[in-house]
Amino acid sequence: MDADVVVVGAGLAGLVATAELVAAGRRVALVDQESTRHLGGQAWWSFGGLFLVDTPEQRRMGIADTRDLAWQDWTGTAGFDRLGPGGEDGWGQRWARAYVDWASGEKRAWLRERGVRFFPVVGWAERGDGTATGHGNSVPRFHIVWGTGPAIVEPFERQVRAGVEAGLVTLHGRHRVTGLVITDGAVTGVRCDVLREDGVERGMPSTREVVGQAELSAQAVVVTSGGIGANADLVRRFWPDRLGTPPQDMVTGVPAYVDGSMLDPVADAGARLVNRDRMWHYTEGLANHAPVWPGHGIRILPGPSSLWLDGSGRRLPAPYFPGFDTLGTLAHLRTAEGAREHDHSWFVATRTILGKEYALSGSEQNPDLTGRSVRGVLGRVTTDVPGPLRAFVDHGADVVEADTPEKLAAVMNALVGDGDGHGEGLVDGGRLRTLLEAHDRELDNDYGKDLQTALVRAARRSRGDRLVRTAPPHRFLDPDHGPLVALRLRVLTRKTLGGVQTDLDSRALDAQGDPVPGLYAAGEVAGFGGGGVHGYRSLEGTFLGGCLFSGRAAGRALARDL
Repeated sequence: MDADVVVVGAGLAGLVATAELVAAGRRVALVDQESTRHLGGQAWWSFGGLFLVDTPEQRRMGIADTRDLAWQDWTGTAGFDRLGPGGEDGWGQRWARAYVDWASGEKRAWLRERGVRFFPVVGWAERGDGTATGHGNSVPRFHIVWGTGPAIVEPFERQVRAGVEAGLVTLHGRHRVTGLVITDGAVTGVRCDVLREDGVERGMPSTREVVGQAELSAQAVVVTSGGIGANADLVRRFWPDRLGTPPQDMVTGVPAYVDGSMLDPVADAGARLVNRDRMWHYTEGLANHAPVWPGHGIRILPGPSSLWLDGSGRRLPAPYFPGFDTLGTLAHLRTAEGAREHDHSWFVATRTILGKEYALSGSEQNPDLTGRSVRGVLGRVTTDVPGPLRAFVDHGADVVEADTPEKLAAVMNALVGDGDGHGEGLVDGGRLRTLLEAHDRELDNDYGKDLQTALVRAARRSRGDRLVRTAPPHRFLDPDHGPLVALRLRVLTRKTLGGVQTDLDSRALDAQGDPVPGLYAAGEVAGFGGGGVHGYRSLEGTFLGGCLFSGRAAGRALARDL
């Protein structure tokens, strides 16, 4: 045999599984269609947010969190409804229970043992649909890794490369798996196209020119190949009716190699694919002014104060406020009459809100956090608009500014090619002024009926929001906070929430619920565990964590059983 285990995919889940196997002295062949000069997959590009429960970071911020509250939030968010014998949600729900237990128990200590540290301010992502038992985080739980995505990849890449030095790991870059080898009913290896070497930088599209074939044999195969986010055809094919019609104009939040190419080989080997209609795409995408991959988009991580308008300039109803309900907002924009006619929506803000509340997702968009620069992070407080965001204002295609609502509406219309540039078009300047004036009147006292204004005030009771994420309530038409800013937002493709159904050892299961001998799956290709640990929706910070948890489960199970 070429190895004890073949691991397909050198992203975070694959690295974690390989690291666990190396620690147990097992031999691993790590295979990836991209160059193994660049390990870490999508995780390397990430903001590095992790869902953790009842941590010292939370307690220092005055946040009281418990396992029971986290489980209430998870189940209310997931909406597991495909239960019963043979149900697609059965294993996903079990994975969810195990994951919440881990996130409120061993997870933080396990990461700290590997050198992972956290930014002291805990973020409040996915604030929810406005109900205690429904979607959303009741408290801030979004812990940002100090060093962002590269820092979460680093300890596991170090273990894998040490395994190479010790002769336990062989790296097979530029090997695209085309099928699984089955011997006497068990998966015993992989067949690969060998792709021509390509010196492109991390994340850039590489050639798919085939220069040969290869086959690798082992006692078992772990598939950690990721999702479908860069494959627009698959995204549209499995786009569910409950989210309306898929937009024609989308931006892409993941590199081109996130193409779902391993799903058919895994299904051909007998594994069951479930919950393929569940996916997680963002509504706050900007086209990257300096793209790395085709259609490269960046997600805004918004605070709660911007007004959200549909493509016609109408304000979105509650609870579709920035940062509250990702898929609820997506469904509204793709199904509501008038809103669904357009592939874009708008944030309208002031320069004060832009500078205080807007962050950009991704390691490359946060050089201060990624570079672990305390001075750089503190510098955010002393600048009106941080440098990476300023680059989108100065060089991006989706940000416009103006001194008055009428002028802002005119440049918004000009940006999308509607109207004559003088305010005549989809966004009516007079209606925009009326909306902003009504918002500003709500600030005349501490009362009011505008729910978003009340939620902004409530958010500032959180120390983290008050420090770095929520601007003091102010009038949009106050020149001291100007100019007015509008950001054109498009759907940003990102995560697959369904996939290979697995048990708690990450063993791939067949249609009868029995393990497929020799086949394991972890990470996004397995719906981050069980074929759908998130159910219909995510609480954020759970994607990287799902890769860690399911990759660890696969590695430990194989180390134990081989």
